[in-house]
Amino acid sequence: MSLNILLLEDVHASATPILNAVPGAEVLRLMHAPDAQELESLLADVQVLGLRSRTRLSCDMLARAPRLLAVGAYCTGTNNIDLQAASERGVVVFNGPFSNTRSVAELVIGHAIHLMRRIPERHAAARRGQWLKDSRGSNEIRGKTLGIIGYGKIGMQTGLLAEAIGMRVVYHDIEARLPLGNATPAATLTALLSEADVVTLHVPQTERTRLLIDAERLAQMKPDAVLINLARGHAVDLDALHDALSTHRLRGAAIDVFPTEPTSNAAVFESPLRELDNVILTPHVGGSTAEAQHNLGVEVSEKLRDYLTLGAVRGSVNLPEVSVGTLKSPARLVHIHRDQPGVMSQLNGVLAMAGFNVSQLHLETDAGFGVAVVDLSRPLDSATLDAVACVEGTVRAFTVRSSA
Repeated sequence: MSLNILLLEDVHASATPILNAVPGAEVLRLMHAPDAQELESLLADVQVLGLRSRTRLSCDMLARAPRLLAVGAYCTGTNNIDLQAASERGVVVFNGPFSNTRSVAELVIGHAIHLMRRIPERHAAARRGQWLKDSRGSNEIRGKTLGIIGYGKIGMQTGLLAEAIGMRVVYHDIEARLPLGNATPAATLTALLSEADVVTLHVPQTERTRLLIDAERLAQMKPDAVLINLARGHAVDLDALHDALSTHRLRGAAIDVFPTEPTSNAAVFESPLRELDNVILTPHVGGSTAEAQHNLGVEVSEKLRDYLTLGAVRGSVNLPEVSVGTLKSPARLVHIHRDQPGVMSQLNGVLAMAGFNVSQLHLETDAGFGVAVVDLSRPLDSATLDAVACVEGTVRAFTVRSSA
C-alpha cells in the first residue's frame, strides 16, 4: 500500500532519499507554498506533510486531511501549525530545532560587529554619495558585553562564539540553565539590559514574550547599545524601537523577524524601520543557509522515518515522546488516545479477544494525550484494527511500515 508524502516550499533535497526509504513511500516535492484552495485539494490523500514557515495548517485545513499521520516542519518555529488541532486528530508534528543553530548564531555575531562599527549608516551614506570616514562612535566588540535573552540552543551557541572573539557574556532565561564557557546569568532582565552593549533575543513565541522589548525595556538599555532580534517578530515593539533609533538613544539594531511578514518574495515589505540608516533589516533569513537547510532536511526526515517505520516519537512538539527499539515482532501498533481511565484496559481487551499476544508495550502520556506502541505476536488484520479504532478515547491507530 502506498504512503503519500507531500513536501512543500522547496524542502531541501536531502529529505527525499530518507523518506523514500520508508516502505511504500511516494514522495512529491513542490517548490512553492500553495494557497488555501490548492492546499485543500492536495491534502485529501496525503499521509505525511512536509512544510516550512509560509504554509498555514489551521484546524480547518487539518480537518480536510483525514489520512494525515504526521507533519514535518522543516524549520524551527511551528507557529503556522495549529498544534492542539493536530493532537486532537492524532497527527504528530516534528520540527528541526537543532539544524539552524550555527547559522543563526553566526549572523548575530556578524550583525554585532557591523552595528558596533556603525557600518549600516556608513553603507547607506556611501550609496548616497557621502564619504563618512572617521572613527567616532566606532568600536571593537572585544571586551564588550553581550546580553542574551533566551539561553537555549541558539543562545548558548551564540555565547560561545562571542566569547571566542573576546566578548563577555551574560544571559537571562525564565528557566535555570547551565552556562557554557564563562557565561554568567543576570539576576533580572532589567540587570541584563542595563549592562549589555549588545542585546540579542532568542525567545519562543508565547504570550509571555509578546512585546517583551517595549518602550520601557528599551529605555533600560545602555545608551548607545544595540539590539538584535532573530527570534520572533512579536517580541519587539517596532514603533518604540523606531523612536529609540531615530533619536539615537540606541546606536543601532538588526531585525530579521517581523509581526507581519510578506507571504511571498513578490509582496511589498512594510515596516516603520525602513526609513532609518542605523538598522539592518533582513527577510527572516537567520537560518537560511545551505548548510542549515540540508541539516533540516535530514533531521526532520529522520524523525518522520522513525515514526512511520518504528513508531518512535522523537522530538515531537505536540505529542508525548516514545523511545522504542527495532521491530523484532511480526507487527507493531501505534495507538494515540486521550489520557483517560480505561483506554489501555479496553485496548488490551480488544487485542486479547482477537487472539493477539502483546510481546512489548511502550506507553507515554502528556498534556491530555497518550501514545502506546504495542508489539504483537502476529500481523494485525484490518478487522481488529477497526475494532482498536473504536476503543473509547482513541484518536488514531495504525501499524508501522516495517522493511523486514
